[in-house]
Formats: sequence, C-alpha cells, structure tokens
Amino acid sequence: MNKTEIKVYPYRWVILSVYFLITVIIEIQWLTFASVSGAAQDFYQTSALKIDFLAMIYMIVFIVMSIPASFIIDTWGLKTGLMIGALFTGFFSAVKAWGADNLLIVTVAQTGLAVAQPFILNAVTKIGAKWFPVNERATVVGLGALAQYIGIVIALAVTPLLISTSIDGIEKMLWIYGIISVAGSVLLLIFIREKPPTPPSSEEFLHRTSPLKGITEIFKIRDMQWLFLLFFIGLGIFNAVSTCIDQICSNLTMEQTGMVGGIMLVGGILGALILPPLSDKSGKRKPFIVACIIFMLPGLIGLTVFKEFVPMLISAFVFGFLL
Repeated sequence: MNKTEIKVYPYRWVILSVYFLITVIIEIQWLTFASVSGAAQDFYQTSALKIDFLAMIYMIVFIVMSIPASFIIDTWGLKTGLMIGALFTGFFSAVKAWGADNLLIVTVAQTGLAVAQPFILNAVTKIGAKWFPVNERATVVGLGALAQYIGIVIALAVTPLLISTSIDGIEKMLWIYGIISVAGSVLLLIFIREKPPTPPSSEEFLHRTSPLKGITEIFKIRDMQWLFLLFFIGLGIFNAVSTCIDQICSNLTMEQTGMVGGIMLVGGILGALILPPLSDKSGKRKPFIVACIIFMLPGLIGLTVFKEFVPMLISAFVFGFLL
C-alpha cells in the first residue's frame, strides 16, 4: 500500500494569519467596555453590574458552547467551524455598532459574539494538526494564545484613547471595532481552507479522539484534576480582574486604567515567553506552578490596596507575569 505523500505548504501561514486576526478581533469584542466601565455607565445610564455583564456573557456562553463547538469542528470540519465563528463575529459586530446607543441591542449582539468565541478559539489545535508539521504545532498554539493577549491589550489600552477623543466616543469606538470585525470576518471567509492537498505529517500524528472521549480520559488523571482546579481559580481571577479593571482603578483616569490593564497583559506575555522555557530547561513543573501561585498574590493584593498609579502599574505587571 502506498503511503500518503507528506508535504508542507506555504499557504499554512495564510491560514494562520487570518485565524490570528479573527482571534484578536473576538477578544477585543469581549472586553470592549472593561476599561471604560464608568463612561459606559454614564452613556447608557445604567449600573456597573450591567456593563460588567457584557464581559461576563462571554464566560457564561463559553461554558455552554465550548464542547458543542469542538464537536462541530471535529465532526463537520475546521472550515465549517471557523466559518460559523466568522459569520457570527461579522454579523453581531455590525449589530453592536448599529445599535451602539441601545444597551439591550448591545447585550444581544454581545451574546452572539460570545457564541462565536469557542468556534474560533477551539479551532487552533485543528489548524495545527491539519496544516502544520509536528515540530511547528506548539508555535501555532503559542501564536493563537498571543493573538488572544493582543486582543485583550487592545481592548484595555486602546479603547480609552478612542473614547476620550470624542463626545460620542462610545458609538465611534463601537463603529471602529465593528468595521474591523466585519473586515476580518470577510478575510477569513475568503481565505480559509479545510486542509492541504496532502497531509503535513505521517499518519501516526493524524489520529484525533472525540472531544467527549478526550475529556473523560483527561479527568481520570489525578495531576490533571489538580491542574484543572488551579487553572479554574487562576483564570477566574484573571477574568474577574480584566472585567472589573475600571472599578479596581476607580481613583485613576480612564487612560491610566487602560495602561494598568495593558501592562498586566504585557506582563502575561513576558511571563509566557520566559517561564515555560525555564521550566523546560529544569525539567520540572510543580516548583514553577507553586512559585507562580504564591508570588502572584502580592500583585493581586497590590491591585486591591493601592490607589496610586505607579504602585498599581507595578502590581499589575507582577500579577500578569506570574499568573
């Protein structure tokens, strides 16, 4: 029996580029109001909770839709899953901009964008498996994570600048993000492909288990159970701080709040670049996980007790770097 020809195609970088862009966009839409909560409350004449709920929707919907989205991607294909994500992103971004002055419309649109998120984020490993050789797949996942960070940094740091330059800043900001989102969605729809003509790896690396079976097997591993708990707590803290950054920095200006949120993400990116290679070099995981959990606490406490800009900036960096 003839073996399938193995070939790596340059078009894989086109696929990764449009995926990178749509990931940045969907994360911008997640935390659109996080660093400008006060301005949004004034604009919509509503409470902080209702503005924070616009970010919380993403987390709630992700819990409900993550496994169904992964099932669709695995069963119906990478292209189908990403096209669903792109269509939802483009349509509901436009609705969000069109109804920018109506909180109900914005909330409905944000729910639609939240549905799009798992179709996009959960596709990254499938892109690696279908388009990239084994020795490049960690890079694919790393760039996918980097895209999420960049989207969050833009949402936290750039949004205050867009709003502060205009009286109708909220509407202007949503239209800018809406146009970018529609453009990014169209680019993905144009350039996405299911798979290359021939696989990038030998058959031993092409086998995929079903999402439900994989989750069942993972939950049987004791160390993974502990890691799930730690990630549950850590990601929960990160999402809470990101969502409520404007209330945490209530004594600062809108621009300073954006910088605190941005430096937290910059710290996270640097931590992701520095700490894992050190762990790889030492051949140990537990000491790094425990040390990061312990020493990120002063950063979190600093964000809680400090009121001045510079101490909060330092606390945010420490918190992001270690978390």
